[in-house]
Amino acid sequence: MARIPPKPFSKYPWYLRLLLRSQKKKYGVYSEPVLLWGRSPSAFLGFMWMQKALNRNRSKLAPDLRAMITIKVSQFNQCSFCIDMNSALLLQRGGSKEKLDAICRFRESPLFSAQEKAALEYVEAVMKNPHQVPDGVFGCLRSHFDEDAIIEMTALIGLQNLSSQFNAALDAAPMGFCQL
Repeated sequence: MARIPPKPFSKYPWYLRLLLRSQKKKYGVYSEPVLLWGRSPSAFLGFMWMQKALNRNRSKLAPDLRAMITIKVSQFNQCSFCIDMNSALLLQRGGSKEKLDAICRFRESPLFSAQEKAALEYVEAVMKNPHQVPDGVFGCLRSHFDEDAIIEMTALIGLQNLSSQFNAALDAAPMGFCQL
């Protein structure tokens, strides 16, 4: 159970009650992050709009790469809910179990392309210290992605950082999305 209890169901706005009911029907339980975010509906709507914008079909980043990026950020923040959810998302987007298992050691793994390695290296650099992303890391990133893709990637890293820090700090439990 999360560190902050949910509000009574009737106290959530109607649109969040619809979302929560849908999740309960699909997964058998309410999502703790939605219950937590639902305590601040305006912030949750802003978060969801940003999520939708970064995960649109016309994104500059491939769907499986977006999932790998969010897993890497979630691992850095040790958010079990986000690792679970984003791992399931990677598998849904065509990633393999082997690739999922190798994200922690992407540099040595032959499963990752040079482009994927550049992106994951950038994630690590941003998460370690966004003020000191090495020029070599950024240069490698530029050799694989255009400027608009780098902007999207950086926004995705920031949004996932927000999400995984929020969920980890409040101890949101994983829901068993990724059955590995």
